[in-house]
Amino acid sequence: MSTLVSFVIVLGLLIFVHEFGHFIWAKFFGVKVLKFSLGFGPKLFSKKYGETEYLVSAFPLGGYVKMFGETPGDLVEERLSPDEQKRSFATRPIWQRFIIVAGGPVFNLIFAMFLFFLIVFVAGLPQPVDSTAIVGVGEDSPAAEAGLKEGDTIIAINGQETRHWEDVSLIIKDSGGREVLIKVVRDGESLDIAVTPRMQKIKNIFGEEVGERYMIGIARTEEVIYEKVGLIRSLQAGISQTWSWMYLTVMGLVKIIQKVVPASELGGPILIAKIAGERMEAGWVNFLYFMGVLSVNLGILNLLPIPILDGGHLVFFSVEAILRKPLNLRTMEILQQVGLVLLGTLMIFVFYNDLVRVFSG
Repeated sequence: MSTLVSFVIVLGLLIFVHEFGHFIWAKFFGVKVLKFSLGFGPKLFSKKYGETEYLVSAFPLGGYVKMFGETPGDLVEERLSPDEQKRSFATRPIWQRFIIVAGGPVFNLIFAMFLFFLIVFVAGLPQPVDSTAIVGVGEDSPAAEAGLKEGDTIIAINGQETRHWEDVSLIIKDSGGREVLIKVVRDGESLDIAVTPRMQKIKNIFGEEVGERYMIGIARTEEVIYEKVGLIRSLQAGISQTWSWMYLTVMGLVKIIQKVVPASELGGPILIAKIAGERMEAGWVNFLYFMGVLSVNLGILNLLPIPILDGGHLVFFSVEAILRKPLNLRTMEILQQVGLVLLGTLMIFVFYNDLVRVFSG
């Protein structure tokens, strides 16, 4: 049940934020908004306030804001007064249309920034616990062969005191592959264990080999403590986290195209629901952080230059600005259909990946 509830909260809120970004800029520039829908397809219920109908529709994997005169073709057969013309999206200056369309993805990025800021401001800034305790020993690693165990605390290497994990890492890295004598504390007793470091490949977050260094196959704790910080540092952390996830999202897409990251890693609604449920059970910090990451992903993906997405429309406006006239309606229709096919294919693919994960355990 928590999985379903968390999925509805996450997706519903992110879709609302995205569509509200379009909606609020359209209103700001005086464009008439006909519908504001959470979801696609048949409407479940709706309410009209003023000139806008607000809907919740059957399929919750998206939403839309329908504006009066979204394309020039919508106005061809209508006789409109000058005031009505002004309220049409199609008759607005290019820069205003650009801002209205970009408003959705940008609001997702701003929302992510707010969530990261809120986490740091309320819970504190996460700082790694600096400890020389071993929390993991790799199978068939030099450490395992020598007899080091999880729970050992390294207090010295070759007679040199180790107060921080960085001390341990640097001494082993600079060993040149020569045997090192590691003094550990285990169950209150001090032990000396000789270990011979081995040259190993270093991989980045995408699994690419980026170098090599001497290691013995031990892992440090991933535990963090939260340091209370003020408003300014919280805001800086929110901006920094958002920028970092924007970079990782873009690079992730690049690595998928380069086939560094397998396409099977892509996930859809089922994976989102699963992770959202797990994060909600793990606590509000994990849940909000996941929502922030997903909001960044949604913002970046919507900026891709695929015709049916916001990024595709922004490309159309850019071309229009360069040519000083809109693209041919037939050309736009064909490109929109191509975009719909691409997006539909992608949705089927990620659903397939999700189902494979479910049935493969």
